[in-house]
Amino acid sequence: MAKQALIVVDIQNDYFPQGKWPLVGADAAADNAARLIQAFREAGDPVVHIRHEFTSDAAPFFTPGSDGARLHPKVLNRADEPVVLKHFVNSFRETELESILDQQGIEHLVVVGSMSHMCIDGITRAAADLGYTVTVVHDACATLDLEFNGVTVPAAHVHAAFMSALGFAYANVVSTDDFLAG
Repeated sequence: MAKQALIVVDIQNDYFPQGKWPLVGADAAADNAARLIQAFREAGDPVVHIRHEFTSDAAPFFTPGSDGARLHPKVLNRADEPVVLKHFVNSFRETELESILDQQGIEHLVVVGSMSHMCIDGITRAAADLGYTVTVVHDACATLDLEFNGVTVPAAHVHAAFMSALGFAYANVVSTDDFLAG
């Protein structure tokens, strides 16, 4: 079996109800991510946390040094689990993520986190392009309503569209229960 790692992407305070950019279902997704983190820890498999900070005023959230940019308490890293700081949607871009994974001989990534339509999409496509096999645990991911050309797209539809696209060519997309049962 390929050596695997859990990648916990951007489960940060600003995405929760009291934050600057709340997502639909952030708490439920974080609860499922916490279950997966526990399972990976018990199995002795690596857990890598990703934390996003913006370097400009382009976004109204994840301000460097702010409480909103901190990892959410439900998914805090242990001292032996790396936290990769990123400044772009793609978690591999200008970070040490690939070298961390390669040093441990990781071949398979299990991806959870936020936002489904941005950073989850970005890391999943990049990882597949880099040769990793990828599983996305869909109910451990969250997103929000989007607007395009005067049409509001509900978060559930945004999420479904991105999970179906990733499942088509980039990843195996499963639920937390199915992953843990496998």
